[in-house]
Amino acid sequence: MSRVRVLGADLRAVLVPWLTARVLVGAGFVLAVAVADRLVPGARPTPLTEGLVAWDGTWYRDIAQFGYGALPQEGLRFFPLFPLLGRLLGPVLGGRVDVGLVIVANVSSLALAVAVRRLVLFERGNTQLADRAVWMVVLFPGAFVLSWAYAEALWMLAAIVVFWGIRSRRWWWAVAAGLVAGASRPLGLLLVLPVLIELIRVWRPARNDERVAALAALAAPVLGALAYLVWVQVEFGDAWLPFRSQGPLRGDAVDPFSRLWEGLSQMVGPDAMGDGLHIPFALVFVVLLVLVWRWWPASYGIFATAILVVALGAENLNSLERYALSAFPLALVLAGATRDPRAERAVLALLAGGVVALSGLAWLAVYVP
Repeated sequence: MSRVRVLGADLRAVLVPWLTARVLVGAGFVLAVAVADRLVPGARPTPLTEGLVAWDGTWYRDIAQFGYGALPQEGLRFFPLFPLLGRLLGPVLGGRVDVGLVIVANVSSLALAVAVRRLVLFERGNTQLADRAVWMVVLFPGAFVLSWAYAEALWMLAAIVVFWGIRSRRWWWAVAAGLVAGASRPLGLLLVLPVLIELIRVWRPARNDERVAALAALAAPVLGALAYLVWVQVEFGDAWLPFRSQGPLRGDAVDPFSRLWEGLSQMVGPDAMGDGLHIPFALVFVVLLVLVWRWWPASYGIFATAILVVALGAENLNSLERYALSAFPLALVLAGATRDPRAERAVLALLAGGVVALSGLAWLAVYVP
């Protein structure tokens, strides 16, 4: 089968879940509007007035439109590739960089769905599992940001291409995708861990040219991030500002296990709609992580573990679900655990309701995506 026909088959397979996710996000917006107008007529929350460019999307929009120099230093925590792509699209959209960002995010998320399907087919050769994996990724808790002006879709696309490259020993694909991931989000640096594991696995039987390509893949996420950090050093005098600016938002670093234990008491009382809201999700994510280590190669396990440690190792659990979405092996495990059609329908219904609820709460400024 030609590559064009393969791509066409992939697009047909992923189009329904991709469109469904956007319909559910739209339902979340309608719900948020209805609730806001009933509770406080004429005084909608700020995120609701910003639509698909709410929360972090406003930072990306302002970076794309005005540059980092015109914003508070807190804006440096947003890596540059995503807003740069939105800026490049701006001129053909009448200067609407916000529209450009939404287009980049949604096109990237469609490509992401195709990449998920291709990766699972490569690893397992099971079409049904691959199709379920697409559904689980696009409906995973926090996945509504894949249709917002967020960098997640671009970054996850790059991360999955890295995995496909290192697992199939197409190292130069992993190099290109690693550069994109490193320039898109700080989490791109964590891709060094799975690349290192796969490099060690193939090092002895590999030819010298493959070893060179594998070492380049190992360096690529670091180089993608380093280019931005060097620019920050030149412009602002402190290369670590993108990381330092995260501190006031996420709080002090803590032991993830202690944080989970503490969070159990926050599920009731005044914190129930704050950090307490994230604890049930966190417990489910930990269970899925255990299954990643049991069902998938070690490179998947170390990657998902590193992301969850970063997410749970913060005093503030805001955006936990979005971090777990980035740990995409959790969604792959969920697809594997729902082989029974009844379990699949139940989980998909639960996830679909979550997309509507969490996106609606985010637009109502109750939930921080």
